[in-house]
Amino acid sequence: MTIIDGKAVSAAVKEEIKSETAKLKEKGITVGLAVILVGDDPASKIYVANKKKACEDLGFVSEEYLLPENTKTSELLELINVLNNEKSINGILCQLPLPKQIDEQTVINAISPLKDVDAFHPSNVGKIMIDDYDFVPCTPAGIMEMLKYYNIEISGKNCVVIGRSNIVGKPMSMLLLHQNGTVTTCHSRTKDLSEYTRKADILVSAVGKANFVTADMVKDGAVVIDVGMNRENGKLCGDVVFDEVSKKASFITPVPGGVGPMTIAMLMKNTLTAAKKQNNI
Repeated sequence: MTIIDGKAVSAAVKEEIKSETAKLKEKGITVGLAVILVGDDPASKIYVANKKKACEDLGFVSEEYLLPENTKTSELLELINVLNNEKSINGILCQLPLPKQIDEQTVINAISPLKDVDAFHPSNVGKIMIDDYDFVPCTPAGIMEMLKYYNIEISGKNCVVIGRSNIVGKPMSMLLLHQNGTVTTCHSRTKDLSEYTRKADILVSAVGKANFVTADMVKDGAVVIDVGMNRENGKLCGDVVFDEVSKKASFITPVPGGVGPMTIAMLMKNTLTAAKKQNNI
């Protein structure tokens, strides 16, 4: 059994980004990311701080916009419009979730698809469907990067994704399909879930329930990717019962230290891609 080291893969991705960013600087091109945070959600504040640090480490220009909890949708849209037209900003990220009075989908739709480094805009989602995309949501993109790093073959394999969210489950299924995996998407209404998971050569759990995937649900030799970030008794844990499942898996991601570190790395990669495209490189 091999533990997939998300920190190591993330570091390798960031080194590539750092090198490319330095080359762009030599041509007089800077990479700029704007991050918008509305309100005081503690978890969101941590994410934003981590993104700012990653930008600094890689040589990106980072702009933060901290808006009060009572911000109106119209005010947020006004800021997004300004950033859409700001040449020094290549990527725009509006940290979710947003306060209840703001319509999330309206905000997502307002970000220019060319600067939508989260890949949530309907235009970018559609491009993933037809396998002609520039940006992929960061978590599925990170998982694909890890599979590639560890030379894990996808073509012809039975791939099962538990979860159908727009951010992880659906794009994850499409990316595996584009690599010729035979993909089954399972969810809360799936009957006899174990019947599907036990056939999986590659199992991705993005269900958000602590210790949901047990050893009896996993095939011997399966590759197990745990997207879950749950708290149990004050400790961070995944969807997968790691101690049990790791005895059966050929490869497995831990929590923390697996998928998590990849998310910010892929956000940075999307931002670099945006800068290159906007500068016709």
